[in-house]
Amino acid sequence: MAVSSRPHRPTRPVEGPFVAKHDDIPQLNEVFTEAFTERYRKDGMQGVRVPPLNPAIWRYAIDDAGEGALCWRDERGRIVAFNMAHVSGTEGWMGPLCVRPDHQSAGLGKIIVQSGMRWLRLQRTRVIGLETMPRTMDNIGFYSNLGFVPGYLTVTFTLDAALGERSPLLLSQMSPLAKDDALAACQALTERVMPGYDFTRELEITDTLSLGDTLMLGAPDRPTGFALCHSSPLVEGRSRDELRVLKLVMEHRAELPQMLGALADLARRAGTRRLAIRLQGDYPDAYRTLVALGARVRWTDLRMSAHGWNEVPPAEGIVLSNWEI
Repeated sequence: MAVSSRPHRPTRPVEGPFVAKHDDIPQLNEVFTEAFTERYRKDGMQGVRVPPLNPAIWRYAIDDAGEGALCWRDERGRIVAFNMAHVSGTEGWMGPLCVRPDHQSAGLGKIIVQSGMRWLRLQRTRVIGLETMPRTMDNIGFYSNLGFVPGYLTVTFTLDAALGERSPLLLSQMSPLAKDDALAACQALTERVMPGYDFTRELEITDTLSLGDTLMLGAPDRPTGFALCHSSPLVEGRSRDELRVLKLVMEHRAELPQMLGALADLARRAGTRRLAIRLQGDYPDAYRTLVALGARVRWTDLRMSAHGWNEVPPAEGIVLSNWEI
């Protein structure tokens, strides 16, 4: 998340928050690319130019955030900052969020984070979190001053796509009635493993926008696991090259190798080269399983939560929830 902790400069007129809509996607992309390119430049990566996101991914982010898709505008009505605040039952998180470089250092970063936190509290979430780059000390210090504390790293692993022995059970291949039953069964599983969490909206939006699929383990009326995946390119104009796991819920940790095999199969069937899965560091056994299967570490993010609003992993099973889009 691109913010700034430098001393304030004179405030320029800004109004908000407003709720971002699909028509705002070009402006959101403009702020996104400028802010994150500047963030990389400050981190010493001068030649990095952050490309715009796929508009379909923006539609997913806006629809998922709903009234929490917060944005701020300048005197000409142009978006200068935004914070996508998401609610999945009792889980709340923010991202992406950033301030356009010419409006940084005026206190706007603090305003957009506190506004997101306030909105998430009003939704009665028990978790308020975000992820940032662990090497970016400015960001970590900025969020710390707003009451966030660091948690585990989220490690992005990749596995090569590979066909399995059997076709996976997919939400996209079900009839409308069967989909409704499967969604209810996935929510019942989530409630058993992590009471209060609810990923139904994310599964529905992904299916509606045809961004990917939901893979299920076990019987469709009582699955033992499911994974929400996106195969649409993250970056505008790029070809699809990986299947990204956004949410994963499993009743039995011992079934993780089976789930990973099914996901690698889905990656191949979706026409991508690899599977990408973001693993929170509070699952050391799952970490060891991925390493043993030959998964490669590609990226790390630092997970931070507002003090007193931190996530607690389930005593049994696994819940992986990506705090990025």
